[in-house]
Amino acid sequence: MKIAIIPGSARKDSVNRKLALVAASVAKELGHEVDVIDPRVSMLPLYDQDLEAEAFPAVADEIKARMKSADALVFCSPEYNSSVTPLLKNLIDWTSRPSAEGENPLEAYSGKKAALLAASPGALGGLRGLVALCSILGNIGVWVSPKQHAIGAAYGKFDDAGQLTDPRDLDQIRVVLAALG
Repeated sequence: MKIAIIPGSARKDSVNRKLALVAASVAKELGHEVDVIDPRVSMLPLYDQDLEAEAFPAVADEIKARMKSADALVFCSPEYNSSVTPLLKNLIDWTSRPSAEGENPLEAYSGKKAALLAASPGALGGLRGLVALCSILGNIGVWVSPKQHAIGAAYGKFDDAGQLTDPRDLDQIRVVLAALG
């Protein structure tokens, strides 16, 4: 199976970026092909229907094509004010839109499976943000796995090489990814 993994943080040293790379490593161990899509690097403009009408951004098309080619999506999202990050919401907004004549809306999402992971310095590990993300994805046709994992007190859970230090978290990531099929 091909899995697209998307970190939802704009910070270059984000624990969710580290989590995405750990998830990619675990997915490869499980025999999956992996594509890590970094929305920070893409520099998507803020979604604007006027901009969409003028010229659909090529970078949004490229990300959407990568997502469409995946069998499953894994989101590694921090929590901002009990919700998803603006970066991640913007990526979802752009990639949910048709960009070419004959293309249907939501082609990158309809019928897809998704797994949700989060890491946060707070005690809940970003769980409230995952609730919001689950709602968004479910409303655009994505089956969201009930297996999720959130890492609380995350700043102390990764070593200098970006690896998780608690084997229980690593085991839970394996469970979450295995649930995708």
